[in-house]
Amino acid sequence: MAFTIADLFEHAVDLVPERVALESGGRSRTYAELEERANRLAHALIDAGVEPGDSVGLYSRNTIEAVESMLAIFKARAVMANVNYRYVEAELSHIFTDSGMKVLIHEGRYDDRVCNTLQNWDTAITHRIVVGDAGDGGDGGDAPAQVDGVAVLDYEAALQQASPERDFSLRTDDDLYMLYTGGTTGKPKGVVWRQEDVWRVLGGGIDWYSGEPVSDEWQLAKLGAEGGQLVRFPIPPFIHGGSQWAIFQSLFAGGKAVVYPDFDAQEAWRIVERHGVNVVFITGDAMGRPMIEAYENGEFDTSTLVSVASSAALFSPTIKDRYVAAFPNTVVVDAIGSSETGFGGMSVAVKGESHVGAPQVKADPETHVLREDGTPVTAGSGEVGVLARSGHVPLRYHNDPEKSAKTFVTYGGVRYSLPGDFATLEADGTITMLGRGSVSINTGGEKVFPEEVEAALKAHPDVFDVSVVGIPDERFGQRVAAVVQARDGARPPLAELGAAARAELAGYKVPRAVWFVDELKRSPAGKPDYRWAVSVTEAAPADETE
Repeated sequence: MAFTIADLFEHAVDLVPERVALESGGRSRTYAELEERANRLAHALIDAGVEPGDSVGLYSRNTIEAVESMLAIFKARAVMANVNYRYVEAELSHIFTDSGMKVLIHEGRYDDRVCNTLQNWDTAITHRIVVGDAGDGGDGGDAPAQVDGVAVLDYEAALQQASPERDFSLRTDDDLYMLYTGGTTGKPKGVVWRQEDVWRVLGGGIDWYSGEPVSDEWQLAKLGAEGGQLVRFPIPPFIHGGSQWAIFQSLFAGGKAVVYPDFDAQEAWRIVERHGVNVVFITGDAMGRPMIEAYENGEFDTSTLVSVASSAALFSPTIKDRYVAAFPNTVVVDAIGSSETGFGGMSVAVKGESHVGAPQVKADPETHVLREDGTPVTAGSGEVGVLARSGHVPLRYHNDPEKSAKTFVTYGGVRYSLPGDFATLEADGTITMLGRGSVSINTGGEKVFPEEVEAALKAHPDVFDVSVVGIPDERFGQRVAAVVQARDGARPPLAELGAAARAELAGYKVPRAVWFVDELKRSPAGKPDYRWAVSVTEAAPADETE
């Protein structure tokens, strides 16, 4: 019995073939239709020379075809390489070459960028499968360009010519899943998992209520077939693992997923209303703030909504307060996790609960806070340790044994994943998140984590978004600085920003300089781009400094 992504999806197909699996605007796919098209594309990949374990790239926004492509890649027993659609040629070349992908599936709008990359760098890509016209909102003409040595297949034509049968080679417990990290603090890295392991921590393979592992591969599909159909709307792009797994969770349980390629805060609420969405998935304040402001200033029927869930980036307390006030009968969830750990814990805010201060989550039994020697910190001691996960963890980083050895370690016979986040363990067992060590600021020997300062600054009414970084200081090594996107052109004085920070934090964590920008740069998944924020501080003097 193999708990693979393709098998778990096919079980739902067999039980609820006529249910609608995907909706996007006026388009839809039933489970039977999605199955047939994914089978055809999988056969097209195999006909193009893809063998089990080979890498296939997916370079797309959130579309029905992107979901079909993900399923097809896993049906063919290939390994998907997610490609960030904002990358420029140098970044694309890294993904193309590091993954060793043989085939690239991409939207036609990215044709020029893909072809320029293939012409200027040596890759293993032999085939491109192009979805839509090259001129469809992108940077090329109507017809895909030609690159020597790389065959071009039209997506729909490839499907029409391929077999619709489910007659693939036997899947195994060792079939792989790979997720490239966002690369906001370095080059993107491919995190390699066994499919069962990542399903256990992200796809419903562990029962949320009992904490027990699912033992029957048909269990999720059977429960979904017997109950009502849940409608999920994952807004972050599919290049983000949390959004991929929101789709897979839906498909494994016979649910319906709503997919749209572009984010617009007002349109997101119209989609909730139009499709009767039950669960919305977003990424922290980057999506949560514009969405709650659009909701507060509009009129939308959200009576079907039961949950708003954030992953990859936690809500700031002020934004979470506004969601709780706007949706008193809706569960607002913050989930922690990473490409290297999967799900690690969550906090739930409902009406009447207080959630002021540093982000805190209730951890699952496999999430720990460890000292440098691998021993657990003492609960309630205030000691800062590193966040760790045991149990189902990744195998390695792709092509990076040195980084793998540092991140995936064994203490006392137990294998852990240490993604680099720092935290404290409270007396009641909750975990206070402090942030990633790779972007921490060392000022006079004291460590400052950007996330906690950002959360405090966002309490100021004129701060729309903010990234906190370290800048050089002759005396202390580094000083804390803030790059701020202010609201409606306001420029709050540094003293006011400092007061907002001091209300929650020690004095050494308070920003000593501020730069104002028209728009703060984040990844498509909503994560801060700290390299960009540092470049802002290097390019011009601060707008105000102490």
